[in-house]
Amino acid sequence: MRLAAGAVTLAVLVRVRGTVRTPPSRAGFVGAAALFAYVAPFSFAYLRIGAAMGALVLFGTVQTTMIVSGVVRGERPGRRTWLGLALAIVGLAALTLPSASRPDLFGIALMIVAGVAWGFYSLLGKTAGDPLEANARSFLWSVPLAILLSAGTVHQASATTRGVVPAIVSGAVTSALGYALWYRALRGLTATRAAVVQLSVPVIAGFGAVVVLGEAPNARLVLCGTAVLGGIALALTERRRTVGH
Repeated sequence: MRLAAGAVTLAVLVRVRGTVRTPPSRAGFVGAAALFAYVAPFSFAYLRIGAAMGALVLFGTVQTTMIVSGVVRGERPGRRTWLGLALAIVGLAALTLPSASRPDLFGIALMIVAGVAWGFYSLLGKTAGDPLEANARSFLWSVPLAILLSAGTVHQASATTRGVVPAIVSGAVTSALGYALWYRALRGLTATRAAVVQLSVPVIAGFGAVVVLGEAPNARLVLCGTAVLGGIALALTERRRTVGH
């Protein structure tokens, strides 16, 4: 439901715009595979591990994947970037670990797979000709994979309004539109900087819970959030350095 809703939303937006700027390519199928390889393990992982542990493992894996890829491609982060990254990771760990439950090794393994896939999907965005079309194809071509997976687990499935509505909203709005915006933003970021920026997501979610859900803020959220955002700012203020290959 999430992937199908995202595919419909993006297809409508491409249709309304009225032009197809980039022809289908092999990269589109790779993007669909990467998107599915992120969504499926991510979903099953959170049935076995808590949100705090999941966020720590997911974002740690994403950062590792993207930074290693950037270094291999010639990026050379300086001291300020490494210091900012370290500060942000420490802040993230301090924010999530106190709430983490006993780890489930299979759940963690699934989340690592999801993190690698999301890192790879993000890296594909740096070369996407058109963010809207690239995500539309990825969502559309990932739906058959999701149907096959659902067919294998249909005996365990159940559908309620409480589950269906958030799945559709998540796919149509936060995933489809959010991923398209993320692909557009990636054009101006190196792989290392893109990896660092994503560490802001758990902090944004934490402060969003305070503003939207009325949760009470605490000192840990404020201090750790400040550390993460400060580390990101520190990393982003360093001038780019690359080495050609």
